[in-house]
Amino acid sequence: MLNISHNQLNKKIDLSQYKSGKKIMHIEYYRYFNKFLLAAAIFGFIVLFLPWTQNITGQGTVTTLRPNQRPQHIQSQIPGRIEEWYVQEGDEVKKGDTILRISEVKSEYFDDRLVERTNDQIQSKSSSVTAYQGKVEALNRQISALRNEQQLKLEQTKNKLMQSQLKVKSDSIDLEAAKTNLKIAETQFNRIATLQEEGLKAVRDVEEKRLKLQETQAKYISQENKYLASKNEVINARLELSRTNASYADKISKAQSDMFTAQSSGFDTQAQVTKLENEYSNYKKRNSLLYVTAPQNGFINKVLTGGIGVTFKEGEQLVGIMPSTYDLAVETFVRPIDLPLLHIGEHVRVQFDGWPAIVFSGWPNVSYGTYGAKVVAIERFISDNGKYRVLLAPDSSDHEWPEAIRVGSGAKTIALLEDVPIWFELWRQINSFPPNYYQPKNNDKSLKKG
Repeated sequence: MLNISHNQLNKKIDLSQYKSGKKIMHIEYYRYFNKFLLAAAIFGFIVLFLPWTQNITGQGTVTTLRPNQRPQHIQSQIPGRIEEWYVQEGDEVKKGDTILRISEVKSEYFDDRLVERTNDQIQSKSSSVTAYQGKVEALNRQISALRNEQQLKLEQTKNKLMQSQLKVKSDSIDLEAAKTNLKIAETQFNRIATLQEEGLKAVRDVEEKRLKLQETQAKYISQENKYLASKNEVINARLELSRTNASYADKISKAQSDMFTAQSSGFDTQAQVTKLENEYSNYKKRNSLLYVTAPQNGFINKVLTGGIGVTFKEGEQLVGIMPSTYDLAVETFVRPIDLPLLHIGEHVRVQFDGWPAIVFSGWPNVSYGTYGAKVVAIERFISDNGKYRVLLAPDSSDHEWPEAIRVGSGAKTIALLEDVPIWFELWRQINSFPPNYYQPKNNDKSLKKG
């Protein structure tokens, strides 16, 4: 009601005379409020000195401890066309079970007898290699025979040259003898001619000496011709020796050239055989890749490329598989400021999605709240989300993790650190300081020993 009148009722009427007015007017409410504030301040001050366990929290997902136990996508190493599926989603498969059959999409592999024909080419080329090896051996034998024949022919020619040289020596001796006889005949002729002029010898004796001188001159000329002929025979023998050596060298060189050509052709054919053997192995391996098989025991998660007649490229994901045997782990992410506080083997508490931290008595395997874990790996490089990845494995000394957990579900992690007063934790949070740094017990011992 608006106070539009100048008559003040509280000044004309004393409200404290009434019973209700006495209860209200004479109570000092601020005293109770002051006591409340004092009690709250004392309680808050005491709370500041209560212990507080520092912790590092993180969000993560359930994964597997080993890389070979994690979900994977089966791919094809070759491009192809889907012809037939042998599994469906949710099926359990064993290692080596056929998942689907594909066919070739490249024209160079359409031949159904490609492997057999390649093997026939290998056999033919191998026979060619054997033939070249036989030719090389035959040429080696021919070269060896030519060398032996050359040696014998050279020895024969050398003997002939030696005979010619001896004949030259013999003819030279005969020539010297003929020259001596010629001088003797000339001396006798001159002496008989002188005696005939003096009348001591008859003309008949002079004529006989002249005839003998002429015969001796004829023999000398004849012997000189023999000597020159012998020298020509020596020259001819030397020419024949050189010609024989050159002839056989040419024959041996030609045979060696043929042998090297055969060897080169053999090596080239051997290289072709090796290449064909490589192609043969590749074709056999490629034929085995027409059946996509399971790499390990597991369950078919999802078919990524379905249908019949669908073509795909090499390396394209076809189907997802989850291994049937695996060891659970949790991958969580921590801030860079908290990373130095974590060490291998540290204990961490994990709360899984769907498993409440509040204890429910009577609910099997979910009445433990959080579950124990320990750090087994810490990432050395920051992840795309700006945090570092930490891998946690189940703690064997704590309760076992629930069997119903599936890979990929969410999890919250809490790493408990030092116990500090609450006032210290509030001061740290306000200033955005990291939790107290500490070292594992093993490191403390090693530092003390050092």
